This record gives sequence, structure tokens and C-alpha cells, in this order.
Amino acid sequence: MGEKVVAGQFDLSDRQRYREKLQRCLTGLERLLAEKRFDRPKNLMGLEIELNLVGVDGMPKMLNAQVLERIASRDFQTELAMFNLEVNIAPHRLGGRVFDRLAEEIRTSLAYADRKAGELDAGIAMIGILPTLDRDDLVSSNLSAVDRYALLNAQIVAARGEDFTLDIDGVEHLVCTSKSIAPEAACTSVQLHLQVTPERFSDVWNAAQAVAAAQIAVGANAPFLFGRELWRESRPPLFQQSTDTRPPELQAQGVRPRTWFGERWVTSAYDLFEENRRYYPALLPICDDEDPLEVLDAGGVPRLAELVLHNGTVYRWNRPVYDVADGVPHLRVENRVLPAGPTVTDVIANAAFYYGVVRALAEEPRPLWTRLPFESAAANFDAACRHGIEARFAWPRRGRLGGMTEVDAADLVREELLPLAAAGLDAWGVEPADRDLYLGVIEERCRRRVNGATWQADTFHAAREAGLSREEALAATTRRYRELMNQGDPVHLWPAGLPEPVPLG
Repeated sequence: MGEKVVAGQFDLSDRQRYREKLQRCLTGLERLLAEKRFDRPKNLMGLEIELNLVGVDGMPKMLNAQVLERIASRDFQTELAMFNLEVNIAPHRLGGRVFDRLAEEIRTSLAYADRKAGELDAGIAMIGILPTLDRDDLVSSNLSAVDRYALLNAQIVAARGEDFTLDIDGVEHLVCTSKSIAPEAACTSVQLHLQVTPERFSDVWNAAQAVAAAQIAVGANAPFLFGRELWRESRPPLFQQSTDTRPPELQAQGVRPRTWFGERWVTSAYDLFEENRRYYPALLPICDDEDPLEVLDAGGVPRLAELVLHNGTVYRWNRPVYDVADGVPHLRVENRVLPAGPTVTDVIANAAFYYGVVRALAEEPRPLWTRLPFESAAANFDAACRHGIEARFAWPRRGRLGGMTEVDAADLVREELLPLAAAGLDAWGVEPADRDLYLGVIEERCRRRVNGATWQADTFHAAREAGLSREEALAATTRRYRELMNQGDPVHLWPAGLPEPVPLG
């Protein structure tokens, strides 16, 4: 939600006026698509990483305003809670040694931010959910002091009309309530952007949806919440439940959640923006002065401000993005599936896998989504979140027989998706050295059945077996995670467990 909004009250006419304005924006988008006004492809990718601030003890530090003041860079900005930051990496053209360049930029940015945080006895952690977060950390008083967060929280709470219920049944079972959306702040992710033409949008979005489960299986890094071991990637159920405007009665009626995987393959970006208008009441009915149709009639390019703002309050795992740069509109697919971390190398490997496999699948003559039922893609995503790299998927059978079969996620990635990713990176013009290095990281995770989630769980259990309490084990796991994160070797090379203490004397 990049919008700068001012906290205030809405009267009864605001939502109706906003709905009418949103329809004018949709009509404007339809005209822009029909008139082929969009930017030509530039093979541009972008990257955002959400981060946690932690102390030397591994506990969260509510210091983002002070740390940002010291960082003093527009590349870094606030996120939902005071222990969150976000770093935005400038768009890059896919090709050549782009992934090595990205890795170096991110390492430099994170090292600088970590040094600045160190001035306040804090440090940076890239992790899906910080294991040491407690329920008392995720309350409205710890939301960042930014108007849009206060307003969004107030509107979601008002729409729900009662406490939020968190109920995640995994290795252990967590049931609790929250009076605000603050638990959402526990979810720290990597967002991957890809600029596409309108003609290519549906193929790229459908491909991204089809492989979202595989992304989670190899990249899961969020097994703990509030001291409980839950799903291997607990962010999706937590995000959905902590932003759910539906009381149980509306859930029972089949009203769609604001955080969701979706329910169908699409044929145009317009499908998704139109679903937003049709299914979701406005949370922030703030109307812009621009009339998009008048701007179009005058030969200009509308900002479609209401459409953009509304889209920012619907949390799809693959989200359509409309934007205007240098007076020219463009579309992006924003992939929001991946957790942050564990290391820069792991983040870049996840990105290389995504950009490669999506390119290859989007160009297949017989698209995967014509053979994979959408319900199966959604079920695969759920299975990946629950079981991580040990998940099993429903997948189209190869060969002339057709039909569906059940496959091991790690085997599917190694045998079918990694070769596709390699071909996709070749099509982008990525150099073989980059391709082989970063896809090799994914292959090793699959071969060893290791990712950030398995390492966290194994290390936590080793700490418990060594006699540490649950809280001590989570803190020790977090401290060890940061130590290995800063050393930089990819997670499949991390030794599980805590280092042996050095004997005295």
C-alpha cells in the first residue's frame, strides 16, 4: 500500500461515491487496454524485501523509526509494525549477470542497514516469521506511526466488528484472538515484480499461480508463531486470518477473504481488477480529484487512483499492478508468495527460479493451466504451506495418457520445473554462470530436503533436547539463524543445531 493517506472518518456517502469512481477507473482501464496504450516490454524485474529488527538476544526491537532516521535512504521504508522495515531494490533488466548484481546490491544495502541498526543495539533479520515474537509484541500500540496503517487497522477492525481469531493447526495447534491487524506484521516476505504487456499478463499470472506451491515448498521459512511450531510456511494462514473482515457467518456464506489464492485462471488483467470491485467493499474510500475518463478524452494517461488504492487492500498472492512511469502506463505481476531469507543467496535463488519457470511456462504451446485444475493449484498451495519441502502435489501426468497424478514436490521441482527454469533464464538472456549457480541452490535444497523451515525446526528441537526451555530454544535458534545469515552460505549448507560450547580451561 504505497499510498499516502490521511487518517480520518468516512461518512455514509463516501463509499457510494468511491464505488462509482472505481467503476469509472475500470472503464478507463478497459479503454487503455483496447487502445493499446501500454508500455512496450522492457524485461524489467523488481524486488522488495521485508525485514525484522532484533536485539542481540534475538528478541524483536520496536525501533524502525529510529533506525530509518539513521539509514536516511529512500530505498528503506516503514512496514506495518515498529519491528519491521522494507528495502526496495531498483528495477533491473533481466539478462546477463543480473542475479549476481542484485545479490551484491542487496548485501551492500543490508550490511549498511545492519550497521545503522547496530548503533541502537539492534540488527537485521531476514526470516518469514521471527520465532521470538510474542502475542504482546503484536498489538496495535506497536503499529508503525503512519496514518495509513492506523486508518487501515481501524477500517478492517470496523468491518469485522469483533476480535480476529487465529486458529492454525499444524505440528502444534495455536488458537488465540487479536483486537487489531497487528499479527499480520509477523509476516515478512519477498515481493518479486515483473513488468508485462497486457497481451502477456494472463499467461504470466496463470503461470505464477500454477508454480506458487513449488515456490513455497522449496522456500518455506516460517514454521513458528507465538512459540508454537505450526505449518512449514505459516505466513499465508496467519495473513488471511489477521486481515479477515468476515465474521463466521459471512465465511459460512462463502464470502471471499481479502487474502486469498483466487478461484480461477484469468484471460486478462482486467478480470482481476473487476473481481476486486465486484467482491470487496472499500476499506479506504478516499476519492481522487482526477476523472479518469476526462483525462483519457483529453489524450492523457489517468492515474486510476481509486483502482490502485482498492487493489492495495486485496491481498492476492499474485497481485496485478497498474502503474504509470514517465507518463506511460504499464502492468506488472507482483509475486508475494515467498518469505524473506534465509540469506541473500537464497533470496536470489528463489527469484531466479521464479523468473525462469514463469517465462518458460508462459510460453508453452499447451499451457500448464489448461491441464491443471485451478482447485488443484489452490490445494497444492495449501499442502506446500503445511508441509514445505515434504509436500505432495496433484499434477498433470506427462506423456500422451494425460490426466492427473500425485507427485513429490521436491522431485517435481528437480525433474520438471528446474529444467524449465533453466530454459526460461536462457530465454531472458541470463548468463549460464548465474543460471547454474542460483538454480543449483534450489536443486541442492531439493536433494537434501532442506530449507529455512526445516533448519529452524531441527535447530529448535536440538536446543530443546539439550535442555533449553521453549523460550530459550526459540531465542537461541534466532541468534544462530542471524549468525549464519550474516555468514552468507545458502541454507542447505547450514549445520542444524546449536554450536557446541567451547570448554573452559
